Amino acid sequence: MENFKKKSILTVVLLSLLTLGLAACSDSDSSEDNDGLDQVTYSAFDGLNGMAVRFGGEKGFFEDEGIDIEFVVAEDEVSALTSGDVDIADGSTTRVIVGAGRGAPIKMIASMYRTQGPFYLQAGNDIDSVEDLRGQDIGVGIVGSGMDVYARYILEEHGIDPDNDVNLIDNGTYQQGYATLQNEQVDATMIHEPFVTMGEESGESHLLAQGWDYLPDFHTGVIAASDSFIEESPEVIERFLEAYHTTQEYAKNNQEEYIDYVVEHMDIDPEVLEQALDREDELWTNDMPLDVERLVETQNIQLDLGFQEEEYDIESMIDTSFVPEE
Repeated sequence: MENFKKKSILTVVLLSLLTLGLAACSDSDSSEDNDGLDQVTYSAFDGLNGMAVRFGGEKGFFEDEGIDIEFVVAEDEVSALTSGDVDIADGSTTRVIVGAGRGAPIKMIASMYRTQGPFYLQAGNDIDSVEDLRGQDIGVGIVGSGMDVYARYILEEHGIDPDNDVNLIDNGTYQQGYATLQNEQVDATMIHEPFVTMGEESGESHLLAQGWDYLPDFHTGVIAASDSFIEESPEVIERFLEAYHTTQEYAKNNQEEYIDYVVEHMDIDPEVLEQALDREDELWTNDMPLDVERLVETQNIQLDLGFQEEEYDIESMIDTSFVPEE
């Protein structure tokens, strides 16, 4: 009887150890897929702004760094990071600054492949110059956004008071914003490429001003991560940024292949796309380190316009330790 008890106890112990081992394997598998790759949920920008990194994902550059990348689109990158729905996200610099300043557990970890606003003031054919916009309706994408900032600076540079001489309208971005110009719901709009070139090619609209000519130091694109992901997976973030940089370099330096990829995924003429990319070549710098002085200047512009209620400590909301060395 005593031997039976000893055997029973030994069996229980072995079963307990086996259960613990299976649980440990289960926990390990939660952050890695079946191929041993680290899983990362990444909210890339929509439209052409996020196409190059998706191209790199298809080329296998993230997998080469041991990452199984899941691309998603989040309407609000701050909320998505805070909730844990995404691990890493492309972000509007001003939105991330305000979100982190208000206590969101997130940090900027790098600059995107371009940091000067790729925003354009595009007008219908009855508008010949910025000065002609006095008294007109102008789309700014999203009121209070970077596009709104650029619109105001362009108008003021041409002697137009954006608060009293024009009507600034929240008209959406990308296709939605472009449609409001086509349908004459607005007389001009801030817009991204390739819609500037599309309007020129169709003869429906034309370019009045390039945003970065007016605000060269206003920072517009960062990569952000949640504090929890930074704490739990710092080495994964390093490899993610390495892959991100590789994707952008490859897309820029292999334009013909990149254009073929974009045309497969977007309804756009390849010649229009080539012209749009040529126009923005100077912005595609792939300079990933965060420039604190530019971030502070960006915050100051926000404060001057009343788009930000208080000044935040910029250095407390950045972590530059993950950026790949050149």
